[in-house]
Amino acid sequence: MKHQLKVRAYNPEVRKLLLEGIERIAKAEALSARAPREPLIKIGEAQDPTYNDPAVTKRLSAAVARQIEAQNVLEARPEMVAEDFGEFGKAAGVPSVLLRVGAAEPAKYEASLKSGTPLPSLHSSGFAPDKEPTIKMAATALTLSALELLGKP
Repeated sequence: MKHQLKVRAYNPEVRKLLLEGIERIAKAEALSARAPREPLIKIGEAQDPTYNDPAVTKRLSAAVARQIEAQNVLEARPEMVAEDFGEFGKAAGVPSVLLRVGAAEPAKYEASLKSGTPLPSLHSSGFAPDKEPTIKMAATALTLSALELLGKP
């Protein structure tokens, strides 16, 4: 019998502890049930959490907010999603920030807020960004961020 779990955490050390605990409990359960053999535990593709460096996040948020109006820059809650972006900063040993750009048409966004029905997410087949404003804002945020980090406001 095959079972699969997805294990996510905000912190790699916590993820490691969770995986160790799952393995320990699965083996103990098999032993207590007198299973004919120990369970095979395989860890598949793993992704460490993307960690936004707080100081760099604050700096870039402020730089973008100065240009596009502060009410358009929002702090999002942490999410447990798989995203390989965090590997770039980790591999290079530098602080990194993953900025998200709103992509929904304003009317659809407002309707979503009022109804409580979430909009389709980035990796959903229903994701349909408002193309031109999204591309322009992403280019603006990227440019402003690069200028800020290069010390050229």
